[in-house]
Amino acid sequence: MTIAQTAIIYPNVEFGDNVIVEDYCIIGVPFKGQIDEKTIIGNNAIIRSHTIIYAGNKIGSNFQTGNKANIRELNKIGDNVSIGTLSVVEHHVTIADNVRIHTQAFIPEYTILDESCWLGPNVVITNAKFPAHPNTKNELKGVRVFKKAKIGANSTILPGIQIGENSLVGAGSVVTKNVKPEMVVAGNPAKELYKIFY
Repeated sequence: MTIAQTAIIYPNVEFGDNVIVEDYCIIGVPFKGQIDEKTIIGNNAIIRSHTIIYAGNKIGSNFQTGNKANIRELNKIGDNVSIGTLSVVEHHVTIADNVRIHTQAFIPEYTILDESCWLGPNVVITNAKFPAHPNTKNELKGVRVFKKAKIGANSTILPGIQIGENSLVGAGSVVTKNVKPEMVVAGNPAKELYKIFY
Protein backbone atom coordinates (compact mmCIF):
# COMPACT_ATOMS: atom_id res chain seq x y z
CA MET A 1 0.00 0.00 0.00
CA THR A 2 1.26 3.48 -0.89
CA ILE A 3 -0.26 6.47 0.89
CA ALA A 4 1.08 9.98 0.25
CA GLN A 5 2.28 11.84 3.34
CA THR A 6 -0.09 14.71 2.54
CA ALA A 7 -3.17 12.44 2.53
CA ILE A 8 -5.51 12.42 5.52
CA ILE A 9 -6.82 8.96 6.43
CA TYR A 10 -9.34 8.71 9.25
CA PRO A 11 -9.16 5.77 11.71
CA ASN A 12 -12.43 4.30 10.39
CA VAL A 13 -10.89 3.36 7.00
CA GLU A 14 -10.01 -0.20 5.95
CA PHE A 15 -7.91 -0.72 2.82
CA GLY A 16 -7.34 -3.89 0.81
CA ASP A 17 -3.98 -4.80 -0.71
CA ASN A 18 -2.00 -2.76 -3.24
CA VAL A 19 -3.90 0.50 -2.72
CA ILE A 20 -2.41 3.80 -3.90
CA VAL A 21 -3.60 7.06 -2.31
CA GLU A 22 -2.10 10.16 -3.91
CA ASP A 23 -1.40 13.62 -2.47
CA TYR A 24 -3.99 15.62 -0.54
CA CYS A 25 -6.71 12.96 -0.53
CA ILE A 26 -9.06 12.85 2.47
CA ILE A 27 -10.59 9.44 3.18
CA GLY A 28 -13.19 8.48 5.77
CA VAL A 29 -14.51 11.98 6.49
CA PRO A 30 -17.16 11.78 9.26
CA PHE A 31 -20.60 13.17 8.44
CA LYS A 32 -23.24 14.65 10.77
CA GLY A 33 -21.31 13.48 13.81
CA GLN A 34 -21.11 9.85 12.63
CA ILE A 35 -17.53 9.07 13.65
CA ASP A 36 -17.86 5.27 13.74
CA GLU A 37 -19.06 4.58 10.18
CA LYS A 38 -16.44 2.42 8.46
CA THR A 39 -15.12 3.12 5.00
CA ILE A 40 -13.96 0.00 3.16
CA ILE A 41 -11.91 0.18 -0.04
CA GLY A 42 -10.92 -3.05 -1.81
CA ASN A 43 -7.72 -4.29 -3.43
CA ASN A 44 -5.80 -2.44 -6.14
CA ALA A 45 -7.53 0.93 -5.75
CA ILE A 46 -5.93 4.06 -7.20
CA ILE A 47 -7.27 7.18 -5.49
CA ARG A 48 -5.89 10.20 -7.28
CA SER A 49 -4.90 13.51 -5.77
CA HIS A 50 -7.39 15.73 -3.93
CA THR A 51 -10.12 13.07 -3.92
CA ILE A 52 -12.46 13.21 -0.91
CA ILE A 53 -14.29 10.06 0.22
CA TYR A 54 -16.69 10.36 3.16
CA ALA A 55 -17.33 7.71 5.80
CA GLY A 56 -19.60 4.72 5.32
CA ASN A 57 -18.66 3.89 1.73
CA LYS A 58 -18.25 0.23 0.80
CA ILE A 59 -16.06 0.08 -2.31
CA GLY A 60 -14.90 -3.02 -4.20
CA SER A 61 -11.63 -3.94 -5.88
CA ASN A 62 -9.87 -2.13 -8.74
CA PHE A 63 -11.53 1.19 -7.90
CA GLN A 64 -10.14 4.34 -9.53
CA THR A 65 -10.82 8.04 -9.19
CA GLY A 66 -9.65 10.96 -11.23
CA ASN A 67 -8.27 14.04 -9.50
CA LYS A 68 -10.64 15.91 -7.17
CA ALA A 69 -13.47 13.37 -7.24
CA ASN A 70 -15.92 13.86 -4.36
CA ILE A 71 -17.76 10.82 -2.98
CA ARG A 72 -20.25 11.45 -0.19
CA GLU A 73 -21.26 9.03 2.55
CA LEU A 74 -23.03 5.65 2.66
CA ASN A 75 -22.64 4.51 -0.94
CA LYS A 76 -22.25 0.96 -2.26
CA ILE A 77 -19.71 0.75 -5.07
CA GLY A 78 -18.79 -2.52 -6.82
CA ASP A 79 -15.62 -3.83 -8.46
CA ASN A 80 -13.83 -2.23 -11.41
CA VAL A 81 -15.54 1.15 -11.01
CA SER A 82 -13.97 4.36 -12.30
CA ILE A 83 -15.13 7.84 -11.23
CA GLY A 84 -13.59 10.65 -13.25
CA THR A 85 -11.94 13.94 -12.39
CA LEU A 86 -14.17 16.49 -10.62
CA SER A 87 -17.15 14.14 -10.59
CA VAL A 88 -19.50 14.21 -7.59
CA VAL A 89 -21.31 11.19 -6.18
CA GLU A 90 -23.80 12.15 -3.46
CA HIS A 91 -24.91 9.84 -0.61
CA HIS A 92 -26.99 6.62 -0.74
CA VAL A 93 -25.98 5.84 -4.31
CA THR A 94 -25.58 2.26 -5.60
CA ILE A 95 -22.96 1.64 -8.29
CA ALA A 96 -22.58 -1.92 -9.59
CA ASP A 97 -19.50 -3.61 -11.08
CA ASN A 98 -17.70 -2.28 -14.17
CA VAL A 99 -19.36 1.15 -14.20
CA ARG A 100 -17.47 4.03 -15.86
CA ILE A 101 -18.27 7.61 -14.85
CA HIS A 102 -16.34 10.22 -16.82
CA THR A 103 -15.18 13.72 -15.92
CA GLN A 104 -17.44 16.24 -14.13
CA ALA A 105 -20.49 14.00 -13.86
CA PHE A 106 -23.05 14.62 -11.10
CA ILE A 107 -24.71 11.60 -9.47
CA PRO A 108 -27.28 12.58 -6.79
CA GLU A 109 -28.83 10.69 -3.90
CA TYR A 110 -30.69 7.42 -4.57
CA THR A 111 -29.29 6.92 -8.07
CA ILE A 112 -28.76 3.29 -9.11
CA LEU A 113 -26.15 2.53 -11.77
CA ASP A 114 -26.34 -1.08 -12.89
CA GLU A 115 -23.49 -3.25 -14.13
CA SER A 116 -21.32 -1.98 -17.00
CA CYS A 117 -23.24 1.21 -17.62
CA TRP A 118 -21.30 4.21 -18.93
CA LEU A 119 -21.72 7.94 -18.26
CA GLY A 120 -19.93 10.44 -20.47
CA PRO A 121 -18.35 13.74 -19.41
CA ASN A 122 -20.61 16.36 -17.82
CA VAL A 123 -23.62 14.06 -17.48
CA VAL A 124 -26.04 15.45 -14.90
CA ILE A 125 -28.52 13.17 -13.17
CA THR A 126 -31.22 14.91 -11.12
CA ASN A 127 -33.52 13.74 -8.35
CA ALA A 128 -35.56 16.78 -7.23
CA LYS A 129 -38.71 17.42 -9.26
CA PHE A 130 -39.38 20.71 -7.46
CA PRO A 131 -36.05 22.13 -6.23
CA ALA A 132 -36.12 24.35 -3.13
CA HIS A 133 -39.71 23.31 -2.32
CA PRO A 134 -40.20 22.91 1.48
CA ASN A 135 -40.80 19.17 1.02
CA THR A 136 -38.08 18.53 -1.58
CA LYS A 137 -35.93 16.27 0.60
CA ASN A 138 -38.89 13.96 1.26
CA GLU A 139 -39.82 13.64 -2.42
CA LEU A 140 -36.48 12.89 -4.08
CA LYS A 141 -36.74 10.33 -6.90
CA GLY A 142 -33.59 8.50 -7.92
CA VAL A 143 -32.73 7.63 -11.51
CA ARG A 144 -31.87 4.06 -12.51
CA VAL A 145 -29.46 3.36 -15.35
CA PHE A 146 -29.78 -0.29 -16.32
CA LYS A 147 -27.06 -2.73 -17.37
CA LYS A 148 -24.81 -1.65 -20.27
CA ALA A 149 -26.76 1.56 -20.92
CA LYS A 150 -24.68 4.49 -22.16
CA ILE A 151 -25.34 8.20 -21.61
CA GLY A 152 -23.54 10.63 -23.91
CA ALA A 153 -21.66 13.76 -22.87
CA ASN A 154 -23.56 16.79 -21.53
CA SER A 155 -26.85 14.93 -21.13
CA THR A 156 -29.34 15.68 -18.34
CA ILE A 157 -31.56 12.97 -16.86
CA LEU A 158 -34.68 14.14 -14.99
CA PRO A 159 -35.82 12.70 -11.62
CA GLY A 160 -37.13 9.14 -11.45
CA ILE A 161 -36.25 8.27 -15.05
CA GLN A 162 -35.24 4.74 -16.01
CA ILE A 163 -32.63 4.29 -18.74
CA GLY A 164 -33.23 0.82 -20.18
CA GLU A 165 -30.70 -1.96 -20.56
CA ASN A 166 -28.20 -1.55 -23.41
CA SER A 167 -29.79 1.73 -24.52
CA LEU A 168 -27.94 4.83 -25.74
CA VAL A 169 -28.66 8.46 -24.88
CA GLY A 170 -27.13 10.79 -27.46
CA ALA A 171 -24.84 13.62 -26.39
CA GLY A 172 -26.54 16.79 -25.18
CA SER A 173 -29.92 15.16 -24.59
CA VAL A 174 -32.48 16.08 -21.94
CA VAL A 175 -34.25 12.87 -20.94
CA THR A 176 -37.79 13.52 -19.66
CA LYS A 177 -39.28 10.03 -20.18
CA ASN A 178 -38.15 6.47 -19.54
CA VAL A 179 -35.87 5.02 -22.21
CA LYS A 180 -36.75 1.55 -23.49
CA PRO A 181 -34.12 -1.21 -23.54
CA GLU A 182 -31.87 -1.22 -26.63
CA MET A 183 -33.25 2.12 -27.82
CA VAL A 184 -31.27 5.11 -29.10
CA VAL A 185 -32.70 8.46 -27.99
CA ALA A 186 -31.46 12.01 -28.53
CA GLY A 187 -32.56 15.63 -28.40
CA ASN A 188 -34.25 18.09 -26.06
CA PRO A 189 -36.55 16.56 -25.05
CA ALA A 190 -35.01 13.21 -26.02
CA LYS A 191 -36.99 11.25 -28.62
CA GLU A 192 -36.67 7.67 -29.82
CA LEU A 193 -34.55 7.33 -32.98
CA TYR A 194 -34.11 3.60 -33.59
CA LYS A 195 -33.60 0.27 -31.88
CA ILE A 196 -30.15 -1.23 -31.46
CA PHE A 197 -29.81 -4.61 -33.20
CA TYR A 198 -26.62 -6.26 -31.96
